[in-house]
Amino acid sequence: MIVINARFLTQNLTGVQRFAIEISLCLKKALGNEVLFLSPNNIVQTNYAKQLDVQVIGKRTGHLWEQIDLPLYLHKIGKPLLINLANMAPILYRNKISTIHDVAFLAFPQTFSKSFLYAYRFLIPRILKTSKHIITVSNFSKIEIMKAYQTKENQISVVYNAVNNDFSYKENKTLKQEKYFLAVSSLNYRKNFKAVLQAFEIYTKSKHNEKLFIIGDIKNSNFKGINIEDYKNHPQINFLGRVSDKELIEYYSNAIGFIYPSLYEGFGIPPLEAQKCNCPVLLSDISPLKEVFKDSGIYCNPYDINDIATKMAFLVENTDVYIQKGILNTQRFSWDKSVESLISIIQKIN
Repeated sequence: MIVINARFLTQNLTGVQRFAIEISLCLKKALGNEVLFLSPNNIVQTNYAKQLDVQVIGKRTGHLWEQIDLPLYLHKIGKPLLINLANMAPILYRNKISTIHDVAFLAFPQTFSKSFLYAYRFLIPRILKTSKHIITVSNFSKIEIMKAYQTKENQISVVYNAVNNDFSYKENKTLKQEKYFLAVSSLNYRKNFKAVLQAFEIYTKSKHNEKLFIIGDIKNSNFKGINIEDYKNHPQINFLGRVSDKELIEYYSNAIGFIYPSLYEGFGIPPLEAQKCNCPVLLSDISPLKEVFKDSGIYCNPYDINDIATKMAFLVENTDVYIQKGILNTQRFSWDKSVESLISIIQKIN
């Protein structure tokens, strides 16, 4: 039997949780009753929990559940192999494979809260030392982890992210008429949304009438926010907050282009979602995004707002070319391929 640490079902959806959920669904499909999903009782992703037949154990929640209740239960059922998919894992349980998505907390510590930093700085090196194998989501993240923690190359494998098949082109004539750029993510410093806003201001000064729609949680307690008050009354900028996946797909599908000038990523799921919905992407010229998107995106210097503005104009003029390139790029990634890679790793370890 293989056990999945399903604490991610108690958390809001970000890229990390999406990875964990999609991998889990595919594992359930591939392995059936050979895989058991364990979670604390404060589940918020109830629909996915039902699909995975999750078993609730223990009385604690959060880190305490993960570090105390989960390993105690695993010892009682014979110490099976534990798969951790969302960065955290019980440090006193050694029969495990753990996933570390990136080391953004080391590269940009100023964007995280003190409590978040303390937890990650304490737990991540101990998780790395006590895991039988480590998974990460790109070769860039693999190299970053190896450098930061002296992890040996043969102890870490890459299992790529992907996008589920719900993400596909969905025309909405009303949205289409809006003629907007789209940006999606939490508004923390390393996502570089201040640069998006400033670049868009430069772009509109050239008498461009396009709008900017921003989707995402702007009040995340784990991150230090940026001041967006100066932009809330801008006639061409619209902060939409969180939206459903169905709404997100329509926003992607009918946008002129998707802007993603992130300063640091392990992979970058949102632009891949955009490409699945026939939306061309404007990306920062950082190594992990070049690894994932190759020549299918338009690249900009994320520290140069004039360059971002210039590339926005270039995107508008070359939409059709980059829609086609994006469609081809998405074919390189699928959750089925990623799960095949994970199962191969499990078979070698178990």
